[in-house]
Amino acid sequence: MPLKLHNNLTRQVEEFVPADPSRVTMYVCGPTVYNYVHIGNARPSVVFGVLAGLLRRKYPKVVYARNITDVDDKINAAARELGVPINAITDKYTAAFHEHMAALGVAPPDVEPHATTHIPHIISMIERLIEAGHAYEAQGHVLFSVASYPKYGELSRRDPEDMLAGARVEVAPYKRDPGDFVLWKPSDADLPGWDSPWGRGRPGWHIECSAMAEAHLGETIDIHAGGVDLQFPHHENEIAQSTCAHGGKIFARYWLHNGMLMFDGAKMSKSIGNVSRINDLLEKHPAEALRYALLSAHYRQPLDWSDNLIEQSVRTLDRLYGTLRDLADVDVGHDEPAVPASIEAALEDDLNTVAALAELAQIAATARKAETPEAKIAAKRDLLGAGRALGLLQQAPEAWFMRGAEAGDEARIQALVDERTAAKKARDFARADAIRNQLLEEGIVLEDTPTGVRWSRKH
Repeated sequence: MPLKLHNNLTRQVEEFVPADPSRVTMYVCGPTVYNYVHIGNARPSVVFGVLAGLLRRKYPKVVYARNITDVDDKINAAARELGVPINAITDKYTAAFHEHMAALGVAPPDVEPHATTHIPHIISMIERLIEAGHAYEAQGHVLFSVASYPKYGELSRRDPEDMLAGARVEVAPYKRDPGDFVLWKPSDADLPGWDSPWGRGRPGWHIECSAMAEAHLGETIDIHAGGVDLQFPHHENEIAQSTCAHGGKIFARYWLHNGMLMFDGAKMSKSIGNVSRINDLLEKHPAEALRYALLSAHYRQPLDWSDNLIEQSVRTLDRLYGTLRDLADVDVGHDEPAVPASIEAALEDDLNTVAALAELAQIAATARKAETPEAKIAAKRDLLGAGRALGLLQQAPEAWFMRGAEAGDEARIQALVDERTAAKKARDFARADAIRNQLLEEGIVLEDTPTGVRWSRKH
């Protein structure tokens, strides 16, 4: 079936038709690397990573770019506070971001452009905007003239007054219009800067993404995605400057935005102080449970983040990995299992991960009921294929259940489980209960099933 996506530019679910099916392009706004990212920052990488995988199964070539913003006033402030150059900050937190995304099962993008390595591209784009009358120089700054682009506001559908308030722009005396935004700003000796026709300075945030997208994906891209909080002003400004720099060509044909993570009814935000950083979460919870939780709501909807959500995700994965453990002796061969049609259909319906996870549960239920060797092989392949599409169930069941345990502990636990089973058969219920209680104190939960006793770790 065709892939359908909600295009935020039209506010409609549309069939996705790439401009060139032999080269599908997607750009996702990545992190500003001045600190450890919080779990809300991971949502676009996780959900749009699933989309990238789906696109790769449908088209022969996909070029997926996710940028790194490594020059920014927040980075400058962090470097100044520690008395180090900005790359000491950006290198550290870029490496941490990569580590955390890998833990969450996020495959690297095809291209990961850094703003600081694209300064010539940025300067070139600004020069074209000035030449075309869409930007102007003022007191060492270069600003985009919003009035020069009549369609400004088309993506966010805001009137000029709302846009100005939402952008929190500095109404500087050198601006022709209060809504004009900075493309280039001067740097003093204490700030990072690059030589340019307008003096030593550094780029504004919005122009960075436009220049990097142009450099790697071309003047018109198929999909541009990111958090809904970037819709205005960042994405609105990207559209304006890219369209004007390219002589009126469409910048991005489909705009996708993921909803925010909510914590106790409020948007998760560093400014509010209610963030859950990924490095802290990974110390307490299995990474795969965090990924499952991020996929548990439709990407366009807000997601209520809580310890309870993570615990539910752990329990669900316990059941799924328990099913795979029960099928451990079933040989499915070495070929990569195909993604079941029901999973693909769910993802093709505007990346409906909620429906896909429900299908995954149904596939696992079918696998638990399989009796013949052929049925067990088919069921296990479907389960693994479904997990592959969602970035789940890609480790051995033993690794999932033994997370955080010492080597050799599995054999000891299994021996106790077997002893308990034998005690129950001998009607020595006191011994069976004692073993259960002993394991429970160690954080091991037993589940009696028709196919035997499963055990898992509480987390």
